[in-house]
This record gives sequence, C-alpha cells and structure tokens, in this order.
Amino acid sequence: MEYAKQNDVLGTVNRGNPAESGLCTLCRADCTGRCETFLSSLKGRKMLYPRDFGTVTAGSSNVNHVGVCYNNLRIQGFNYGAQGMPDESSKDADNCIFPNVNLETEFGNEVKTKVKVPIMTGALGSTFIAAKYWESFAVGAALVGFPIVVGENVVGIDKQAVIENGKIKQAPELDRRIDTYLKYYDGYGAIIIQMNVEDTRNGVAEYVIEKYGDKAIIELKWGQGAKDIGGEIQVTSLEYATFLHGRGYIVDPNPTKPEVIEAFNHGSIKAFARHSRLGYTNLSNYEQVKEDFYSAVAYLRNLGYKRITLKTGSYGMEALAMAIKFATEMKLDLLTIDGSGGGTGMSPWNMMETWGVPSIHLHSKAYEYASVLAAQGHKVVDMAFAGGLAREDHIFKALSLGAPFTKLVCMGRALMIPAFVGANIEGVLYPDRRERINGNWDALPAHIVKEFGSSAEELFAGYYDVQKKVGADEMKNIPLGALGVWTLSDKLAAGLQQLMAGARKFSLNELSRTDLFSANRETELETKIPFMTDYNNEMAYKILNSK
Repeated sequence: MEYAKQNDVLGTVNRGNPAESGLCTLCRADCTGRCETFLSSLKGRKMLYPRDFGTVTAGSSNVNHVGVCYNNLRIQGFNYGAQGMPDESSKDADNCIFPNVNLETEFGNEVKTKVKVPIMTGALGSTFIAAKYWESFAVGAALVGFPIVVGENVVGIDKQAVIENGKIKQAPELDRRIDTYLKYYDGYGAIIIQMNVEDTRNGVAEYVIEKYGDKAIIELKWGQGAKDIGGEIQVTSLEYATFLHGRGYIVDPNPTKPEVIEAFNHGSIKAFARHSRLGYTNLSNYEQVKEDFYSAVAYLRNLGYKRITLKTGSYGMEALAMAIKFATEMKLDLLTIDGSGGGTGMSPWNMMETWGVPSIHLHSKAYEYASVLAAQGHKVVDMAFAGGLAREDHIFKALSLGAPFTKLVCMGRALMIPAFVGANIEGVLYPDRRERINGNWDALPAHIVKEFGSSAEELFAGYYDVQKKVGADEMKNIPLGALGVWTLSDKLAAGLQQLMAGARKFSLNELSRTDLFSANRETELETKIPFMTDYNNEMAYKILNSK
C-alpha cells in the first residue's frame, strides 16, 4: 500500500517516501520539510484542523482501504452515553467535552508509575543522533510527563567511561542522560535504562542501582522491530573503531587487521559498523530461555530494582507468547512489543524491510495471548505497543486494540523530530549555541518556518505553556527542541481527547476493542475486530423490528 506524499488539507509535504506513520522512510535531522509531525512541533493542536479556514472546505480522501494495517482500523463514534466521567452528576453537555477527557495513565505491578499522556519514547541509545539531541528529548519528556528510554550500549561506546574488571567506575554519558531527565522530572513519567548483552557484562545494572536507586527503571532487551540482530552504529575513525573493538564489540570490518588498516588509510574503507551480540545463543528451547530469564530478573530484584521492564521485537508467535507469559509470571512492570514497520538509527535496510511480524498482526496476537492468561486468573503484565505509530489516531487504535492490557504507545522517530526542528531553530536564533545544540540551519527556512515568526515565542505554540510550568526565568535553560516535544505532545493529546470524546470515553481505562471496527475483511480476519457494517448490526435490526 502506497501513501500520499502530501496532504493539501493540512498543507503538509513529505520530503521522501512516506511510511504508514506519515513520516518519511528516511528522516533527516537537518530537514527543512513540512511533514505533519514537523509542522505539529511548531503549530501544535492547530494541525488538527484544515488550513486556511474561511476560504476552504475540506473532504476526506481516505476511502480506499487496501491491505492490513493500522490505517485500516477505523474509530467508532457513538451518538449517546458517556463513560469514564467522575460521577453520574457530571454526565451532562457542559461537562462531557473533549478537554475534560482524562489522559493520565499508569503502569506497573506493585509500584505504579504515573504518566501524563499515554506515550513513551523508543530506546534512544548509542546512535550519535540520540546523544546529540538528548537534552531536547529528555527535557521535553520530563516536562510533558512521559517515560523516556536510554537505549543500549551508551556506556560501552563512551570513551570517557571507566570500566575495570567488569565494573563501571565512571559513566559520564549515562549520567548526563539520567541527570538531564531528572532535573525536570515532577513525578510523572520515568527514566528507563535498557540493557543488552554488552551492558549486562559491563555492569550497567549494578552502576545504575548504586548511584540512582529507585529513580530509574531497568529494562531487559530481547529485541526490536527494526532488526533481528543487535544494535549498530557507524564510526568513521580508525582509532574509535579500534577502541570499540577493544571494548569487546563486533566491529565490521575488523579494524585490527593490517589489510583493513591499509584500506582505511588509502580511503577505500571510510567507515566501520559496530554491532552488538545476540542473546540466548547457548539455549535451545523455551524452558531454557525461561530459566535464564527468571534468573536474570531475580538477580535484578536482589540488586534492589523495584521496577523492571522488558522490550521485545517482532519475532514469531513463540517469542511473543514467552514474552507475555514470562513478564506476567515475573511480575514485570511493562512489556514493550515492537512490531516491524517502525524506525531505527542504523539497521540493515533490507533486513528492516523484510523481516519480522508487522505491528498490527503482532499487536493483535498480543491481545489474544494476554486474554488467555487473564482467563487463567493471571494479572497480565501492562503492555506498550510500538512500531510505526506517530499520530493521535494511532494512539487511540493501539490502546483500544490491546485494551485493557495496553497502557502506553511507544513512539520512536515521531518524538525525535520536534527535537531536530527545535535545535535547528535555536541554532539560527542563538548562533553561539549552534555547535553545542547541533543546529543544522544557517537561516530559518522562509517557506515553512519564517512564515510563522522569527522568535521562539512566535514559532512554538507551546512556548507560554512551558513558561507557566517552569517560570519565566527558567525559560532560558529550556532547549527549543524540548519546546517542540511539548508542542507536538499537546497536539497528540488534544487529538486523542477529541477522538475519545467522540467515542464517549472520558478516561483511558474505558477504551476497549469495541471502539474500533475494521475497514476491510482482511483486517477483520487478522485482528478479530468486526467489519464496520457488521458491528451492532443485530442491534440495528432489533431497533427496526421493534414496535
């Protein structure tokens, strides 16, 4: 299924080929384009509506529903009722309005983590783009009140980190990431530290619990939707590649081989790929995986972790069932299920295009398997769905598809774009900051940014909301990328509130699969969500035949 490169109603244009999410398949930090997420980072909730009000009318183009994807789930609306209001007396037209929809949620087993809006970031790990724009990501997430994930390998690739005999003595980059988030953390959201094979060997869990205690959540990683091997980064320095090889990473090509060194010195090799290891390579069946996983969780509990999460990728049904059952039995606090169709910092492209289970199929089976455990009397682990989700309708659909188990929607690239936009604007408005904040623009693009204004106050619809939260004096310390994160989040929140109000659901825990219907029979078959003209058809005939 192909997606349109532009939307005349919203005035949006994709620079490259758009994915189901509405994002370009290749999203650039220096982009001056105008996709929906880019514009929403500036204009906020105004992007919910057609442009040029007063001189236009607008009509839907979404009439052909081909294939099985999230866009082929449609959202229900109802003409009566109101669920999720505080009490019966508030169920009137003055109170049942979309701004009163409560978007707060929580996840966790024994210790509950509160969240202001039901989103979280994907894992932002050792890719250089994650490090460059971390301040905007983290400050924005903390101000809004949603969880952010520090991805794998952050300590391992840090030249300044000191690791002696498998024990971390110093981890300045990891400290920077955690401390930046905690500076503006106000009780909503969380900082989650992800671990892979190398992180486990390097003692990340021990370091974090000793230094930060219960301020951080630890996450075990089985995989992600973008690839079925470990994480990668690319480095252009022979010295750095050799350093990473010495840290125990797989570096391709091997920078210690004389012929590789000679090729690099002569320019035929210009970069090296650093890879992480696969887990569970010494195991051959699910019983062994279970034993190893349960031991790892028990070890983390003994270290003192009260909140532990798991991230799994778009493997097949056996791995999905293991993830849900193991996480449930070990009373984990969150299971993030990442389907194919999402994004990456650096995954092999054809691998990302051809491997794994697409998000809607994986998420549909996750609900099915969770329901089996619930019927057996288990308290099923709270879940987050991920994989190519970017808009407010995606949030509604994912939460409803997985209800009541799904508490959050995990977004990767969508929550990174506002940081890019903000940093680029900040670098123009404050040239002395440009290098530090990794701004890419020499001037404000006239065709898309400058038409909205020439100051942060004019450009970001959320500027004064943030100022109200932190105070006028503190605004000088807030990166403009964080303003972008706030502004985009406000648009997503308002759009979600509107969709929920139309479905007569005024709190998140009221969302259910009955708030969706399938737009074609294929989607019905895969998701078990009824086809749109079948839903409540029996009730329709009952009404017609009533006296």
